Amino acid sequence: MSYTNILIHAVIRTKASEQTLPTDDRVKFLYQEMWGIIKNKGGYLYRINSMPDHIHLLFTMPATISLSDFMQTLKGSSSKIIKIQDGFERFVAWGEGYAALSKSTEDTQKIINYIINQQEHHTKVTFKDEYIAFIKEMGLDFDERDWSR
Repeated sequence: MSYTNILIHAVIRTKASEQTLPTDDRVKFLYQEMWGIIKNKGGYLYRINSMPDHIHLLFTMPATISLSDFMQTLKGSSSKIIKIQDGFERFVAWGEGYAALSKSTEDTQKIINYIINQQEHHTKVTFKDEYIAFIKEMGLDFDERDWSR
């Protein structure tokens, strides 16, 4: 038997980082849908939270599927569902790509707290600055052209 624990902190932007996600309780519909997609793919959702232009997720995923396929399903399925849901009339699509970083299980609670506190965090830090810092944490360079996609 194989044993894996692939813990991922992912950030998904709305198309062109437009502020199109609801900020009230209607967004819980999106959270429930994403939780169901992750569960159906064999993963476990630890935490989810959003701002009008992006969403943070901390989840595990099975080793039997690539991260790319997992994220494509998560973004594609959730996009189709919320486009026809009341409260998401301004939502057009998710932005191209995503940012995802594998994390140590020892960091789980720290990341959960970070995701919980998104609203407070963004009173001090812009989403673009947060996103660039996330990319740099991966050891990668941010391509400015990606921001408008």
